[in-house]
Amino acid sequence: MRLAPTKHDKLKRARGELKAGVLPDLIGYRLRVAQQTVFRDFAAQVGELSPGRAGIMLLIEANPGVTQGRLAEAVRLDRSTMVGVVDSLEERGLIERRRGSDRRTNGLWLTRLGRVLATRLRRRIERHERRVAARFTDTERAQLLFLLGKLAA
Repeated sequence: MRLAPTKHDKLKRARGELKAGVLPDLIGYRLRVAQQTVFRDFAAQVGELSPGRAGIMLLIEANPGVTQGRLAEAVRLDRSTMVGVVDSLEERGLIERRRGSDRRTNGLWLTRLGRVLATRLRRRIERHERRVAARFTDTERAQLLFLLGKLAA
């Protein structure tokens, strides 16, 4: 379903910008452009951690003692990548590993510094989320979240 060029599209072409070709009709392309926009705002307004690391911190906060393996599954990272992420958060003093019940696993816990940061991140992320969603009605926002969830399933 090809959409008619918008006034914005025509202005961009008048300035000599590249034609987008089929890209605007591709879901992946639109998702990537939207993600870049959201991540730039996140970096500017939230700052201290990347969106991925902030999400991991908030998951640990919500699930104290979660194992690295379970956390990796939840955020769809391979275990070796998760080890590096956990190592970096631990080096910053934000999380700690504690021996699990079966000695083969470690549970992850926020440190006092990590809990303080998580509280600050939640406030900033809430403001960021309001800014990002400001262009949507409540119904549109709910629909977008539903469709993204359906796509990710």
